[in-house]
Amino acid sequence: MEFSHFLNSHLLEPSIGATRLYREMLEQAVHAESCGYQGVSIPEHHLVNILLMPSPLQFAVKVAAHTERVEIATSVCQLPLRDMRIFAGEVIQAQTLCNGRLVLGVGKGAFGYETNRMGVAFDTTKPKFEESLQVLEARLSQKEVSWDGEQYHFEPLTVMPRPEHAIPIALAIMAPAGIEAMASKGYHIQTTPLGANHDVLVEQVSAFFRGRALAGTHCRSRLSLQRGLYLTKNDADTQNKTALAYRYYQSFDNVFGGPGIVKEGIIKPLPRTQSIEELGANVLICGVQEMIDRLSEYAELGISEVIASSNFGQDQSETLEMMGRFSEEVLPHIRSLSRDVA
Repeated sequence: MEFSHFLNSHLLEPSIGATRLYREMLEQAVHAESCGYQGVSIPEHHLVNILLMPSPLQFAVKVAAHTERVEIATSVCQLPLRDMRIFAGEVIQAQTLCNGRLVLGVGKGAFGYETNRMGVAFDTTKPKFEESLQVLEARLSQKEVSWDGEQYHFEPLTVMPRPEHAIPIALAIMAPAGIEAMASKGYHIQTTPLGANHDVLVEQVSAFFRGRALAGTHCRSRLSLQRGLYLTKNDADTQNKTALAYRYYQSFDNVFGGPGIVKEGIIKPLPRTQSIEELGANVLICGVQEMIDRLSEYAELGISEVIASSNFGQDQSETLEMMGRFSEEVLPHIRSLSRDVA
């Protein structure tokens, strides 16, 4: 089992501008490579102060220019917000400039507040995503493509320049039924239980393997699971980071299926039905031995990669220091276990 560092953000202070935000994200990406992470993952969101990244492909190219080895995944590009006649060429350009290290994670979008204000009604994102994915794959794999569908209508087009290699695509799906259906077609899957308990995670993983079995023995698709993860130094640090994570989810819930109360880009934190203790028991905010024990369970389940979501609003220096400790105190144990399981 491998690890990717998620370049998410939680701007608790509105005065933090673009220069500092993107500088710190880039520092984390470079540090992830030096710490031995397999990859970094880049979100896409607009208009709000969490997960803020308007152009993930653009940032992927920036990361590639400052690193040599790490895989660079988008988590995820929101297809309903884009025109696939243009986006296909942008993907080829990004993969080329990333020297073949790009994994294109795509999804339908998660925040109605965001998509509605960008001209795409949230209740239309699923059918628009499904057709957009078909158009994108056709344009990346066929020389000339015409289309007459519900969302797209166009005469024969050829994307130029043509892709020189196949570009891996991963789909972001949370519902087990959807995971199973798309895994059965051979897709890589990115999923997350968010702050839910281990049983939800297990069902997502089980759905992936049921689907992959239907795809046939030749299928080598992988499951990437995003989880809140922070290696703490002591009990006080655990309490502090869990409180920050809880504050993050209070904002997240507001725009993820919530009322979308946002003022000047800042999401209002709302009360949660889940207690801070319940959240702490579900996410991976803990010390070394508990972290090793719980990640060992993930490895035994067959998860290919954990996307570590470690930015809850703490200072940059804390994040970088934690990543270093994680690479020294946890990674070797999990990789050793994964080899034994394999």
